[in-house]
Amino acid sequence: MERAELAAKLGASPAKTPNANGQTPNLICETDPQKFMAAFADAVAGDAEVFLCDPQWGATERAQVAALLKSKIENPKSKISQGWLMIPTGGSSGAIKFARHDQDTITAAVSGFTKHFGLARVNAIGVLPLHHVSGLMAWMRCTLTGGEYRHLTWRGLEGGEMPKLGTNTEGWVISLVGAQLYRLLLQPAAVEWLRCFRVIFVGGSPVSTETMDRAASLGLRLSPGYGMTETAAMVAGLRPEEFAAGARDNGPVLPHAAVTVGQDSSITVTGGSLFRGYYPHETRQDPFETGDLGRLDARGHLTVFGRRDEIIISGGEKIQPGEVEARLLMTGEFQEVIVVGLPDPHWGQIVVAAYSAATQPDLAKVRKALAGVLASYKQPKHFVPLGDWPANSLAKIRRREMARRVAEQLKP
Repeated sequence: MERAELAAKLGASPAKTPNANGQTPNLICETDPQKFMAAFADAVAGDAEVFLCDPQWGATERAQVAALLKSKIENPKSKISQGWLMIPTGGSSGAIKFARHDQDTITAAVSGFTKHFGLARVNAIGVLPLHHVSGLMAWMRCTLTGGEYRHLTWRGLEGGEMPKLGTNTEGWVISLVGAQLYRLLLQPAAVEWLRCFRVIFVGGSPVSTETMDRAASLGLRLSPGYGMTETAAMVAGLRPEEFAAGARDNGPVLPHAAVTVGQDSSITVTGGSLFRGYYPHETRQDPFETGDLGRLDARGHLTVFGRRDEIIISGGEKIQPGEVEARLLMTGEFQEVIVVGLPDPHWGQIVVAAYSAATQPDLAKVRKALAGVLASYKQPKHFVPLGDWPANSLAKIRRREMARRVAEQLKP
């Protein structure tokens, strides 16, 4: 597929004039989904690089983007053909990065997705931000297969805005992060609505086995998966029938990708949907070292443990923050919680949980609930309320920045 073909499928204006030489980038920073989609379609119709930006970025993030735009491109005189779409990402350091994608990486991702789940046409309800890879790819899957895409805000959905789904031969799908699924399971009306979906994709944050078991008992067709911005979203996914049969892993690898796990449990990925490099560079390592840890079983199913750089080591014991966060959410006392490790002279690191100061959890109840299910070294030693809670909970958690803020709060 050519870039112009993608623009046509997106409904770009035929009168759109290509940007001469593609030297002036298009920055899309829209909160309104309809305005975002229109701006994106017209930007794709041009020749310039396209940058997706988070409308909630502050002065620090915007300064980082401005600095990146001033960076020297490896071959600035060449016409941009590969890697013209910049999708924002970031590691635990909090630094803004853009993964370079294009019509070919997107098409490969959509092709593998549809083959894996047996969907000739994708009809999706989108509740994730369109500048985020998961939100963008939900839209792209519909666009490239001739399906229907409807966007809802998470606030509206959680508040009871659940539109009636029309009937069609392919059914409907929706993508949620773990925390969203957990909250919706608390609402009987939301559970009834979710039963209408052919597939409920879940990723982006930890989901406890108990939460998945509850979803299964309620008849929900879950598909826990694995992917990242660099892979144009999903590269492994559990099929709903496998989930219903009792599987609780991240599923088999999709046909467009290849995933390997090293002896040290490190996950590497290659395939047609893999990004072209981080802006402004147009090269990347292949296979790509994700920084995640996991295992592949004899059936070829992937189980992801978490990020290598997020592991907390306390008294010689390794702790995955995601496991602790999932247990904390299950207490019902937190809407959102982030677990970090802080330096400790005796243990090396200690586990600390941060939460929004706008909530008032019963910490005695929380400690009692954790006592029977988590080893003592995994239980948070401190619970820290933060007044300036991150506004966009769907973005990757910037644990180092959160750890710094929590440490400041705990200072005598």
